[in-house]
Amino acid sequence: KGIFMMKIVQIDKKNWEDGIGKLFDTYRLFGPVKEADFHNFKQLQAGQLPDLSCLNTRLSPKSIIYPQTEVLFQYSLDQNEENHHILKEVDKDYSPRAVIGIRPCDAKAFELVRLNFDTTEYKDPYWLNAYEATTLVGLACESPCRTCFCTSAGCGPYHEEALDLLLIDNGDRYWAKVITDKGEAFLASAGWTVAVDKKSALKEIEAKKKAAEDKISAFVKTDNLRGIETNDLYNASFWEEVSFACINCGTCTYSCPTCWCFDIQDENRGNRGCRMRNWDSCMYPLFTLHGSGHNPRGTTLHRVRQRFMHKLKYYVDKYDAGIQCVGCGRCIRLCPVNIDIRRVCGYMNSFASAEACEVS
Repeated sequence: KGIFMMKIVQIDKKNWEDGIGKLFDTYRLFGPVKEADFHNFKQLQAGQLPDLSCLNTRLSPKSIIYPQTEVLFQYSLDQNEENHHILKEVDKDYSPRAVIGIRPCDAKAFELVRLNFDTTEYKDPYWLNAYEATTLVGLACESPCRTCFCTSAGCGPYHEEALDLLLIDNGDRYWAKVITDKGEAFLASAGWTVAVDKKSALKEIEAKKKAAEDKISAFVKTDNLRGIETNDLYNASFWEEVSFACINCGTCTYSCPTCWCFDIQDENRGNRGCRMRNWDSCMYPLFTLHGSGHNPRGTTLHRVRQRFMHKLKYYVDKYDAGIQCVGCGRCIRLCPVNIDIRRVCGYMNSFASAEACEVS
């Protein structure tokens, strides 16, 4: 993303609906929409506004860039004139799109996921093309959930990484902090161009940021994770306790903004069919089932351990980065048996401390 000289634009809420209406001429718009008792990100229709009153959507907006089901190819088993079967790639719509009201943690998640889909050896064209076509318009968190622990997971209520624009609710107006040139273009398309004094606005924004961060009471410690030997942590005794209640429902992985596992399936009807990519989950027994019938992760313990080892250890070591988590708290809120990643991270990090003490 191009870097734009930062400035702050004021958006009067009385001009909000008019500006959103103009944006439909340039973008496909996505935002939080209430469905029954919950909010989720959906494509907005003409005249529809994003509902920015929700604190956090039930599912993350990762499906806007990485759909839960995505058809990649269509094929025919009939033969053409050269006696070849027909296989063709499905056309995709990579026209400009904008996600309005994404929380900073969900935006940060795209940066973590990108390490998997954009490598020197392999580049996933579907994920990357969708990501590059997307403008991320963040909404700062003023009152984080009690399960949020973003500040200790490399993020925060006002975190700007991966965002093009950050909206700050300021009573009868929004302040829009421009972060990239894509953010500037978004504001121009909406006709929101009234700049405010940057120095005074930044001072007030910093105060609001600190107030929001002070409301976060949940934390994780990760300082020892990189130092522990993988095999020692893999064989730790606490995994049986952690996995005891798990029912392998996959809710944690589907609600997580940083989970990326998928499966490729063909669906056939007669002589025609399609090849699609679907979200999958390391929580499912079939995920690692071999054609021979052998399953290297044949028990609940194996699968639970894999999830947390990947999030909190393998990812850290492979990418020399922080944990594969942004602290959104969805898996904590939605787990039907109350498995808490904060507690598991504590076990892992404390185990690393104990091992380090023994070695020293």
